[in-house]
Amino acid sequence: MIGTSSFLAKSVARNISTNGFRRLASTKSLKETLQEVIPAKQEQLKKLKAEHSQTVVGEVKVENILGGMRGLKAMLWEASVLDPIEGIRFHGMSIPDCQKVLPAAPGGKEMTAESMLWLLLTGKVPTPEQSRQLSAELAEKGELPAFVEKLIDSLPKTLHPMTQLGMGVAALNHDSLFQEAYERGIKKPEYWTYTLDDCLNLIAKLPALAARIYRNVYHSEKSIAPINKDLDLVGNYTQMLGFGHNEHLTEYLRLYIALHGDHEGGNASAHTAHLVGSTLSDPYISYSAALFALAGPLHGLANQEVLRWQMAMQKEIGDNITHDNIKDYLWKTLKGGQVVPGYGHGVLRNPDPRFVALQEFCKSRPDLQASPIIQLVQQTAEVAPDVLKEHGKTKNPYPNVDATSGCVLYHYGLTEFKYYTVIFGVSRALGALTQLVWARALGLPLERPKSYSMDALQQLIKK
Repeated sequence: MIGTSSFLAKSVARNISTNGFRRLASTKSLKETLQEVIPAKQEQLKKLKAEHSQTVVGEVKVENILGGMRGLKAMLWEASVLDPIEGIRFHGMSIPDCQKVLPAAPGGKEMTAESMLWLLLTGKVPTPEQSRQLSAELAEKGELPAFVEKLIDSLPKTLHPMTQLGMGVAALNHDSLFQEAYERGIKKPEYWTYTLDDCLNLIAKLPALAARIYRNVYHSEKSIAPINKDLDLVGNYTQMLGFGHNEHLTEYLRLYIALHGDHEGGNASAHTAHLVGSTLSDPYISYSAALFALAGPLHGLANQEVLRWQMAMQKEIGDNITHDNIKDYLWKTLKGGQVVPGYGHGVLRNPDPRFVALQEFCKSRPDLQASPIIQLVQQTAEVAPDVLKEHGKTKNPYPNVDATSGCVLYHYGLTEFKYYTVIFGVSRALGALTQLVWARALGLPLERPKSYSMDALQQLIKK
């Protein structure tokens, strides 16, 4: 359909020989593994087009058009599917499934970003050796170009960290291998391999970029640790942030970044990356656009709002934390015309499995169990669903991942609220970028839905 085995083999060989890191000859690389799975997916797409292109899979109501296109089945996204009841599944695997089988970093217990990246991209579980070799490859590619360091260093501290992150990612477009190859006139079957190169280069550089922003804005007097080629992506990230001594935070960020890596394709940041990528913009430009979507208060700022709200509750009720006091504060929030942050979800109708996984992390660590803010989060989750059901204005009264994620960061000393979305941005690259590779491998077209004015919609209704 798109490309041939001989081309794929040549492209893989080209990249293996230029990666600049050593690997075991008996262990297949990420690109080699992807080479094996692409033809079957291409054939599956071909069959869907040939046999079912006119099959109806849903309907469009006026409420879908006026309500942000929620619920419309209108997008292909291979890495994950979000079920309203069960929650997210990555290539059919639940979060507990992933926690059982995805490799951890040496000496750690939580799955790494690299192992989740491998799963999202290939649909396969990597061996510990494959995960470590991917870590080595990313560490080798992880340093920022000098011009990007200079750009970030020149920005005012008062510029929002997410704005800085988006600018830094966009500037990395200077070295885009896809853009260079496209201008050279490569054929469509070659698009995916250069897109993969760009995606891996960007994922590798995100920790250094994000850490530099953190240090410049909040701790400019401190130097940034160099990349340690023996550490995984998150291990290096926490080192560069200045928290390398805190193994608990490192483990938490491994879990956090893996869990936030993908949440199907319809959310604002993932969809933005897909939309911009469909124009054949390179991954740097596509993901910078996604980051600016993530920066919006209705998308990526939620865990900051939760933390502010929980701390305000803590200040008001003091040390006398009871279910009745929490219930009173919840009603005060709702009667004041505000929403309870960290509860409800655009798709989910049950507790978010990501919230459950982070709560299990908290329960396994005595320091977190002793933390007043974590205790308050746990008790609020016991009270809030019944209050929200009684209030009757939310379809999902249960906690989502934001109900706890920022509070754990705060406990471990990462207290700069505005920076939290940057960590989210480092994470979400795992899903958004892997799907750019698949969009090119499958030859997906330019996205172009149909829009209507209200007058045109009313005329359509009359027909």
